[in-house]
Amino acid sequence: MRLDPTTPPTRAPVGPAHLDDLARLSSAELEALYRRAAPPASLDALAGAPVGRMLTVRGPLDREGARARVARLARASFFPWLGKSFEAFDAERGEGINRVQLLGERFRFGLSFDRSVIDGEPCVLLDYDRADNPWLIRQIRDELRELRPGLFLGPALAKTRGEPVLVLWFAIDAR
Repeated sequence: MRLDPTTPPTRAPVGPAHLDDLARLSSAELEALYRRAAPPASLDALAGAPVGRMLTVRGPLDREGARARVARLARASFFPWLGKSFEAFDAERGEGINRVQLLGERFRFGLSFDRSVIDGEPCVLLDYDRADNPWLIRQIRDELRELRPGLFLGPALAKTRGEPVLVLWFAIDAR
């Protein structure tokens, strides 16, 4: 779904360079960064088992004091979500799986380029709608855009009868 797959986007880095700095931002600030970012030129940019971090949860936990507590919890050694593993089949298709502490790898997803629910611009889609996932997991739509080489920001959305609803923001650090 790249607009021109032969020409990778050229742009200056967007936003903070570290997960801890991203975790200090509000949902509105993260959305503004996401809108300025672009998807990588190829899914190869995600390949491997990068670190993941939940940044903020939309709603009451998105206030400054609560955000700090969520950020501490998300970087704690006992936090269950460790990140995602990605495998690119080619520049535009792949798959991945979540790494969950004590449970191992769970909840596979397909990787492709699509239009973002947030703003209609290109993004990397993580599609959990697979027969091997539980019903609740199949209702998740994750998206990613690259803030700077190897650092990705994305919304986690819940599919509803209408448009998907933003639940939280997360980041992937593949550097």
